[in-house]
Amino acid sequence: MRDDNKLKGFASITLDDSFVIRGLKIIEGASGPFIAMPSRKRKDGTFQDIAHPINMETREWMEGQIIAAYKQEVQRMESGEIRSGSGGDHGDDPGSVMEESF
Repeated sequence: MRDDNKLKGFASITLDDSFVIRGLKIIEGASGPFIAMPSRKRKDGTFQDIAHPINMETREWMEGQIIAAYKQEVQRMESGEIRSGSGGDHGDDPGSVMEESF
């Protein structure tokens, strides 16, 4: 069973206007938010990443970009600039999707 209180939202990232990765999860961990890559459930019940960075430098860059965008959206929601769960707005609602292009 998954703890949905830790799931803060979903994100998509577009790289160089050429490649999109959808279904990244923003998870609140013990030492702060982190990104879980899109995955699929195997027949044995384990999960396998569908897409993921090959090296730590790329993983850290991607996570930094997504977490920064997530925090910016949370600040916008807290300031009242956007409302949680309304239309195309984003925020920390697990049903929302945040898209970033790099």
